[in-house]
Amino acid sequence: MKFIDLFAGIGGFRYGLEKTKNYKCVWSNEWDKFANQIYTKHFGECDSRDIRTVDTKDIPDHDLLCAGFPCQSFSIAGKRLGFEDTRGTMFFEIARIIRDKRPRYFLLENVKGLLSHDEGKTFQTILGVLSDLGYEYQWQVLNSKNFGVPQNRERIFIVGHLRETSRPEIFPIGESYSVLNKKKHSEQEGGSRVSSTIDSRYGSLRNSGETYLQYIGGIKGKRDMWIKDDKQNSRNFSQGQRVYSTNGIASTLAGNAGGLGGKTGLYAIPVLTPDRQEKRQNGRRFKNDGEPAFTLTSQDRHGVYDGINIRRLTPLECERLQGFPDNWTEGISDTQRYKCLGNAVTTNVIAEIGKRLIFIKGGENI
Repeated sequence: MKFIDLFAGIGGFRYGLEKTKNYKCVWSNEWDKFANQIYTKHFGECDSRDIRTVDTKDIPDHDLLCAGFPCQSFSIAGKRLGFEDTRGTMFFEIARIIRDKRPRYFLLENVKGLLSHDEGKTFQTILGVLSDLGYEYQWQVLNSKNFGVPQNRERIFIVGHLRETSRPEIFPIGESYSVLNKKKHSEQEGGSRVSSTIDSRYGSLRNSGETYLQYIGGIKGKRDMWIKDDKQNSRNFSQGQRVYSTNGIASTLAGNAGGLGGKTGLYAIPVLTPDRQEKRQNGRRFKNDGEPAFTLTSQDRHGVYDGINIRRLTPLECERLQGFPDNWTEGISDTQRYKCLGNAVTTNVIAEIGKRLIFIKGGENI
């Protein structure tokens, strides 16, 4: 199936779809220079123009339009002006291309908050525009934690098809869905320790003899880590006082199996923004042992707390939390890597939707 990749970022849609072996990207567009650099490195091409300046005649014909579009406020959304309601927003660009190119399908992704924006009027406007363009649609909020990555990331996915064509059976995807079978899920996640999952697959230190500085390649511990040990009062941590080793470099991280100094029972706990005590996500700053990490964002810092130290998640860990191969975002600054990964779509979710989309109602294989 031929598809185009709009607001392509670092290639989450493309990587997720193409690894199913049933999809071929014929055109992509991403204006952010850092994301475009990563995308081009892996796929060899990516139009860098502002999508608002692209004539639809320049876009190849395609079967599927994919877009994880930005959601700016709709200045007049909800006034029931249909297509006119979306002018001035990035969704208008999607609607413009759908109107002119008439793909058989589209796959859109956005934050869960789109459902409640402007008391639901924005979402209703979007659905109304898609209907006016001649498409039927289905949608569901999916959480990345149900697709094989330990990240609590809820996103809304909308799949549409041209009216009077076969409807793909995509949703619902059950909340219990997981790429892990029940036995494996019980062993690795439930009762689980996110620590064991993070340690073996998501990039926490595998050797307690490595230092934070060595592991992440030169970021100073003073900037990104707090330290607490048994000889220091716990209020040092709870009040956010920073405690450093004598040389100003973060102490050795505890390994999950034995811990610092041979201690046991130390687990990797997801923490939000280690250097900002007041920061919360859904009212929380820490997760419990066994819970998936917070939703990766482009603004927040994310870390893990192993009972001795708090450290920032590495770009490698963030790549794995989004389902990308290791070192996918190498080549740009860590600041930009975090931003790009926070804006990315979880590739595992896209791959599952892609597998379902390739078989339409009646069993026809596209």
